[in-house]
Amino acid sequence: MHLRGVGHRYNPAGRWVLRGIDLALPARSLVRVEGGNGMGKSTLLRLLAGIEAPAEGRVTGRPARTAYVPERFPAALPLTATGYLVHLGRIHGLRTAEAKRRAGEWLTRFGAAEHAGTPLAELSKGTSQKVAVAQALLAAPDLLVLDEAWTGLDTAARTELDRAVAERVAAGATVVFVDHDPRRLAGAAGLTLRTGDGRVHRATVSPATAPVTGPRVLIEAEGPPGAPLPQDLPGDPLRERGTGTAPDLVRLIVPTPYSDALLTALLTARPPWHIRQVVPADAVHVIDAPERRGPSGPSAQVEVSEQAEVSETS
Repeated sequence: MHLRGVGHRYNPAGRWVLRGIDLALPARSLVRVEGGNGMGKSTLLRLLAGIEAPAEGRVTGRPARTAYVPERFPAALPLTATGYLVHLGRIHGLRTAEAKRRAGEWLTRFGAAEHAGTPLAELSKGTSQKVAVAQALLAAPDLLVLDEAWTGLDTAARTELDRAVAERVAAGATVVFVDHDPRRLAGAAGLTLRTGDGRVHRATVSPATAPVTGPRVLIEAEGPPGAPLPQDLPGDPLRERGTGTAPDLVRLIVPTPYSDALLTALLTARPPWHIRQVVPADAVHVIDAPERRGPSGPSAQVEVSEQAEVSETS
């Protein structure tokens, strides 16, 4: 997806909110957008999602299946939660039965299943936000745009949204998000964009220098003899290859929201990898200078606390 010479203002005589934006967004990427209030973050997200058309320049390569969660959800619609989700699913090309099934799944995942038959106008702000997020995830979009989507969600729902974002990236989608919490998906974004002075500045977080902060999980996996790791593992994990008596053992450190997607990628690889252990984040210590790498590059030094409780997964 490309933005070429894109600029936007909200009336012909108004100031330019953004101008001269040249930007490429790769597939299978997580993109964080930062900037001060009134610096064009939401405008950029609406341009990416196709909610706004640029006043100049053009946007090309936008995926056909694109979803957007606005900062404020218009909850006063004459539909129930399920009715609204099924309606949006149909717009995205899903059959009614499939849209209804997915609506139920997402309401359950976000802890809102009991409100499936409640009119949107009667939902609390937090539950309305869960419906807003569910509608965006319903049709498995290839471009997912989230404008403060975590705001108003309870802790469990925020964690679930983190997990859903990781799933979409692992499936090959591009996810672009704004969030006021700097710890949101910390260390997971492959690209950071900063808005200011009407411009968008790229601040690529390269694999060698990306910060690994926030909750993490260490996964120890063993592959078939001589088998390389699957390509494009979710979460761009830190890696340490085994040596000596365990050359096919690999330790992977990944931000917690990506752990389920990483496990799925390893277990469904052909041939599959055997998961030896999964260590909670507070038992993982990275020493020396951590680096992400491919199977033949430099490794991160990983030490696992002797007091860690380890779960065996087959």
